[in-house]
Amino acid sequence: MDVDHQPGRVDASLRPNQLFAAGGLPLSLLSAERARRVVDSVEQQLLTPIGLRSLAPSDPAYVPTYQGGVWQRDTAYHQGTVWPWLMGPFVESWLKCRGNTNAAKREAAERFIAPLQAHLYRAGIGHVSEIADAETPHTPRGCPFQAWSVSELLRISALTRLEP
Repeated sequence: MDVDHQPGRVDASLRPNQLFAAGGLPLSLLSAERARRVVDSVEQQLLTPIGLRSLAPSDPAYVPTYQGGVWQRDTAYHQGTVWPWLMGPFVESWLKCRGNTNAAKREAAERFIAPLQAHLYRAGIGHVSEIADAETPHTPRGCPFQAWSVSELLRISALTRLEP
């Protein structure tokens, strides 16, 4: 509430931030049912092979590419641009909603981690980019050697290790 410092104004846009309430933190702030709905919505509308869009494509403010001059890039930065580091809270929430089972870990490794690992050979060799365009082919943009993107890939790789 209170969007742009206007009391009672609500922003109903779909953004990845809600993952932190759904399980992308050590403690979930939502009921299991509500967390699952959040995670499923994010998966359906924000997920790309290398990260999460910062805004759903259905939103009128959505900007599919991060290019142009400083003003164009700045206005696209949080309006659809893909952020690879957000795969960390997404995969963590996704796994929590599915009980952190070995089957869920196996599926997460195949569906979410493997495509991100393939990016290690696309821009900065052995690294994950800061951001990417929101639409296919998800052209890497920003810094090609982004520490938080690589660290989240390493973290979720550890989260998906199978239990004996």
